[in-house]
Amino acid sequence: MSGSTGAGPRGDDAGNGPETESDTDTADTMRERAGENRVKLWLLLRANRLVVAGVLTVAVFVAFVAVAAVISPSLAEKLGSSDPIETLFASMITAIVTGATLVVTIGQLVLTQENGPLGDQRERMDDTLAVRDDVAELIGEPAPTDPAAFLDALLAAAAGRARALRESVRERTDEDDSDRPGLQGDVDEFAAGVVGNADAARSRLDGSAFGSFDVVFAALDFNYGRKLGGIERIADEHGEALTDGERDQLDALREALSLFGPGREHVKTLYFQWALIDLSRLILYAAVPALVVAGAMVTVVDAGTFSGSTLGVDHVTLVVGGAFAVTLLPFSLFVSYLLRVLTLAKRTLAIGPLVLRDSE
Repeated sequence: MSGSTGAGPRGDDAGNGPETESDTDTADTMRERAGENRVKLWLLLRANRLVVAGVLTVAVFVAFVAVAAVISPSLAEKLGSSDPIETLFASMITAIVTGATLVVTIGQLVLTQENGPLGDQRERMDDTLAVRDDVAELIGEPAPTDPAAFLDALLAAAAGRARALRESVRERTDEDDSDRPGLQGDVDEFAAGVVGNADAARSRLDGSAFGSFDVVFAALDFNYGRKLGGIERIADEHGEALTDGERDQLDALREALSLFGPGREHVKTLYFQWALIDLSRLILYAAVPALVVAGAMVTVVDAGTFSGSTLGVDHVTLVVGGAFAVTLLPFSLFVSYLLRVLTLAKRTLAIGPLVLRDSE
């Protein structure tokens, strides 16, 4: 992947043996920091949103049919004395139209952030180019334009500078200086965490395309905030033992990590906008068949439309349950996307070396 030049080989320092993900603190990964069940985290973040919406829709259908089949009197008997179908689906038509209108409003709010006078657009461009210049100076080549490659380049720079700091400390360790051995141990452990965590995140970024959740999820697995805190601790505890060159290398590593933070947040923000626009479009697509089904149920279906039963369940119950689940499809899409967006927002509330209990 572009942007990885100059960072040294991944996971293998010359003469020091390979570094694997097991060498890093397990709290570096978002799953370990969150303390969530693997299946729950997969459902909230990794699972395809359309699949999640489909599962929710099927669950609604099964629950509706199960409840309708066990209650007494049955749905078929109630249809003979009243018209619950018209009441139910007339309300659903109102809810679908209102929900679709709300979604269009949300989409407009998202797009509004991209609109503005010429001066504001020029300021956005200047700020963006200034950051790209900083990244280009950091990595020694033009900053990549692909989001995954952009983050990969920052991770490669952080790993390379962590290796350089470790080698510098190793070369200058003097057994007569009681501070140096302690410094070397702390720097070795810290650098191994940075390199191992960066290599693991880069392996997940490799081949990821923006628009999918893969780029953002891979970036979440690099715990840059804790590493910035580690740099502050090393500088505080071993400040007198560090040479001027090592302080410069520590500052260089801090610079790489501090650029990764806003870079990740920018990519995350773009993903939020991308996902909300996709959500708005999908809900509008789903609203049309949902309205057709709800309208058909109000005007066509009555107690005699679907007679008979299968396995003790009235056919009319199956039809009403299926129609109800279909009319709820826009809401299921809304829930599936919001579960991911809100979970991601909660896990990334803090920027920099600030650890929140709920996110860590």
